[in-house]
Amino acid sequence: MRIVASSDLGALGAKNGAPVEYDWVLPSVAPLLLPWLAILGLLALKPNRRAAAWLIWLPLGCVMGLAAVPQIFPAGAGDTFADIVTGLAFGLAAVWLLSPYLRRTGRWLTLLCVLPALGGSSLLALMARQGWDLLDTRVLPTGIVLVVAVLATAVALTLDGWICRRRYRPVGIYLWLCALLACVWVALAIPVFVVVGIASGGPMPSWSEFLIPVLCVAIGNFALLLPFLILSSATGFFRERVTALLHVRAEAPPLPVPAPETIVKS
Repeated sequence: MRIVASSDLGALGAKNGAPVEYDWVLPSVAPLLLPWLAILGLLALKPNRRAAAWLIWLPLGCVMGLAAVPQIFPAGAGDTFADIVTGLAFGLAAVWLLSPYLRRTGRWLTLLCVLPALGGSSLLALMARQGWDLLDTRVLPTGIVLVVAVLATAVALTLDGWICRRRYRPVGIYLWLCALLACVWVALAIPVFVVVGIASGGPMPSWSEFLIPVLCVAIGNFALLLPFLILSSATGFFRERVTALLHVRAEAPPLPVPAPETIVKS
């Protein structure tokens, strides 16, 4: 490929600059396929060798389709948010498929197992999109935000399971999770807000300027989780896994009603 800079300078000089040769090579799509192949590998595990496990593609495809629409993200940061959403979606899909191996007797031990699985899968998807050097100045900020999102998601899910532990009620789990995500995101963002305000040396921004973006992020985090939660409510296969992962008591089946005795009249 030959690139030539051209500008009409009139009588001031040549119109075209010196040509520059550039060898363009079609980029490989193999890194982008790696997260998808990882999900296929998880589907090959013995506990996932059932047709119901393949329904994990539904919430994952839903989130990936929304992430491909740049208009739903803030202007100027669409690619960054898309990478974070994509990474967290693959992380959640991995946790849903790995839940038989992550569940422990205590909910906080389960959290310690969920965190590396969710974080590792999410970072793998991020690196496949942005490059394999997490210390790169272009990748590091996105990686930090993704790690915070992983922590907020895992902690909110654990607290949600603790609050709703007595009975599995999907609506209650959804509502509590939305509220807990808002609380966890605010709690994680307050130290950053204070440190940045002190370091800037200027007047502290108002709390509304701080809370509104953080709450918007929390709502986006909940929207990303929602397709996976709906899948868990709609299918017995994933409902059993999520109730075990959250340490929520499964809904008891209805008691059989004895058939009325038949009265024979003589």
